Amino acid sequence: MAEPGRCSVYAGRVLKKVTATRYVLPLREGGSLPGLVEADDLGMYVVKFIGAGQGRKTLIAEVITGELGRALGLPVPELAQVEFDAVIGRGEPDPEIQELLRASGGINLGMDFLPGSLGFDPLSFEVTPALAGNILWLDAFTGNVDRSWRNPNMLVWHGEPYLIDHGATLIFHHNWANADRFITRPYDSSDHVLSTFSPDLVAADADLAPKISEELLRGVVSLVPDQWLVDEPGFASVDEVREAYVQHLLARVTDRTWLPEVSG
Repeated sequence: MAEPGRCSVYAGRVLKKVTATRYVLPLREGGSLPGLVEADDLGMYVVKFIGAGQGRKTLIAEVITGELGRALGLPVPELAQVEFDAVIGRGEPDPEIQELLRASGGINLGMDFLPGSLGFDPLSFEVTPALAGNILWLDAFTGNVDRSWRNPNMLVWHGEPYLIDHGATLIFHHNWANADRFITRPYDSSDHVLSTFSPDLVAADADLAPKISEELLRGVVSLVPDQWLVDEPGFASVDEVREAYVQHLLARVTDRTWLPEVSG
């Protein structure tokens, strides 16, 4: 696991590309109905499908926020582009799942499966103030509304925490016409699962904010497949959409009035 607060070398990173060979089983937690899939590299991936009701913007948020977390040294399972042939879903007996798989031909998002991992329980696992601060900072920066004590979206694997499910971040991209009002939008951390671990947000801000450079943001946004960005209303090209993400996040990290106050 990357050391908290240590920015990793990010230049030239690409998302692994694999092809699904077998749909193993559905994971019926959450509304997106992800599934466990085996791929041609013999790896197992938790896949979020492009045909799910939340749509492609959930997958875009997963890539941008997850890869920002990785670049900042936070523990995020490896992400991958998973090419899925809708024919694989023909043998699925559940009509709802079969419909989802038939609608998901093409590139989907996979997350490395962590066998034997446990859901994070704040009453059973400890997190240092430094790591808690770094995670809270990332969630505040990306506007994550889905890391509460009710739904931590964290796993514990080999005794270490891992961050998952970032589809509820970057809410601004659901309404590009009014995206600017989210630049300074305060982050409410009162319900955050790590708020009781004395997160050192001051140290996290001093360490992480300078690492969110234009170069880093362009590298992260470039990892989003073109297919997920085409035909975005209000934009003439995929490149324009990418630039909008970069400029919005640059403005947000420059402002930082959104930082929550955390009592220790």
